[in-house]
Amino acid sequence: FEDITDRRRTEDKISHMAHYDALTDLPNRVFFYEKLEELLLRAPQSGTFAVLSLDLDRFKSVNDTLGHPIGDKLLRAVAERMRGCIREADIVARLGGDEFAIVQATFDQPADATSLATRLIDAVSAPYQLDGHQVIVGTSIGIAIAPGDGTDPDQLMKRADLALYRSKAGGGSMY
Repeated sequence: FEDITDRRRTEDKISHMAHYDALTDLPNRVFFYEKLEELLLRAPQSGTFAVLSLDLDRFKSVNDTLGHPIGDKLLRAVAERMRGCIREADIVARLGGDEFAIVQATFDQPADATSLATRLIDAVSAPYQLDGHQVIVGTSIGIAIAPGDGTDPDQLMKRADLALYRSKAGGGSMY
């Protein structure tokens, strides 16, 4: 007999590092796109789902004025608030920098996606207390609905990103 406990633990750690963001412990871009692909393969049977593309409004000014350590704490706090807004079947991921994405795995109508977007805007926009500083940011959100807005992950994300840019152009803190 051979004890493979340590080897298994190491393999699990490597797998986790490959699929999760080190700062927020949210799924990363690789994991997110894998899940999008899986959902799209099942879409004919499982119906529609929403993809939300998010980024933080005024995040750069937080990093510039308060420094990257506060920016990192803010990203962790934002990640926790986003986790609190989604259901167990949904996935929130950090794609990089202050960019996040969410898959709302199942919903009955498009209003479910806009309801989630409203909850996210409210949660992220509430003030943060970080190392004695009150920090206020917002989030802009773009929404794409699969399979109507795309049948592959890149196409869906492109549509969600285009919607995000429209939200930002409209003043931010909106979907």
